[in-house]
Amino acid sequence: MYDLPQKSLMFNTEERVAMFRKAISDLPQVEISAYSGLTVRYADQIGAQVLVRGLRIGADYEYEREMALMNRAMQPNVETVCLMSSLEQQFISSSRIKEIAKLGAEIDSFVPPHVSKAVSGRIGNQ
Repeated sequence: MYDLPQKSLMFNTEERVAMFRKAISDLPQVEISAYSGLTVRYADQIGAQVLVRGLRIGADYEYEREMALMNRAMQPNVETVCLMSSLEQQFISSSRIKEIAKLGAEIDSFVPPHVSKAVSGRIGNQ
């Protein structure tokens, strides 16, 4: 099985939810909520029938395929749909954004302005 790298979170759950909500504020049909545990179980609890996942690189596909099969075994009524990112954005990841921000480079072209400001503020406080 593909092992994911351990993520180092810069913001807590409440902060991330607030940033997501602001980023999609012009999409009233989209809801952001925090939860813990298995995503597929949460989806079933709220009546979701589809999980939408993004793919950037080949390793994402292998990981997401295995996860989709496992989710289907646990909750057959929840389907997974994967969307491929555009070529221009395949290289963007939270780890890379944090790395270039810590090295003093601008991240404004990769994230919304409020996220860039929050990242810059957090890096300045470290």
